[in-house]
This record gives sequence, structure tokens and C-alpha cells, in this order.
Amino acid sequence: MHICVINGPNLNLLGLREPEKYGRQSYADLVELVTQEAERCGVTVSFFQSNHEGALVDAIQDAYQKVDGIIINPAAYTHTSVALLDAVQAVRIPTVEVHITDPDIREDFRHISYIRQACMDTIKGMGLQGYVEALHRLITHLQS
Repeated sequence: MHICVINGPNLNLLGLREPEKYGRQSYADLVELVTQEAERCGVTVSFFQSNHEGALVDAIQDAYQKVDGIIINPAAYTHTSVALLDAVQAVRIPTVEVHITDPDIREDFRHISYIRQACMDTIKGMGLQGYVEALHRLITHLQS
């Protein structure tokens, strides 16, 4: 089983950007956390991060027939990108949307998620542990 973790803009700045909201752990810490849990579960995991919408669309399309599931944190593109929604709908790979914070209790514009309608589940407000939860939910779904 192969899961691809796709992260959007500014997630490369984890630990630096608003640590009171996003925590002090770095992007490298996130990769290590998810990689260790994937190994424990016997799953292969790969990572992609970009600050560019088109690169994220390309990563989703490139996953077609190569991965079994996607964990995606579209970050700011959650609230603006129909292109990411269309890409996830097109490839039909089971996808879980993840947010480190809970966008539903933040600014009003963050309450909208375009990609959510193409995802099998959404995890929000669990910090980096949300990625681990997403991994478990995808594994359970793919094994059933």
C-alpha cells in the first residue's frame, strides 16, 4: 500500500509560521512522524510540498495509478482552488483532507473548503497528529 502526502503553501515553514497556531515542529518533523507511523503499519509513504497550485495539481495527477491513497493539506488553496477539487475528482484516489488547525473556528473565509466534496474524510484541529489519523483512516478504508 502506498500513500502520498501532499502539502500546500507555507507548510514548508512549519515551526516558523505562527507557532502559536501551527506548533513548533518543523516540516521535517512532520515527515518523520508520518514516515515512522507508516513503517509501523507496513505502508509506503511519499511526500510532496509546493507553494504553487499547478504543482499540487500535477502531483495529484501524477499519483494516478501509482498510489492507493492521498492525504492532502491544501492549506490556503483549500478555500480557493476548484482546480485541486477537479484533480482529486478526476483521479478517483481515496483522499483525506487534513488541517493542522480547525478552519471552521477561524476567520469566516476559512470555513469554505472546495476540495472537501472530493474527499472521503476531513481531519482538522489535531495538529500534526491529524496526519497520523488520516493515515489510519486511509489504511482502514483501503483494507475494507
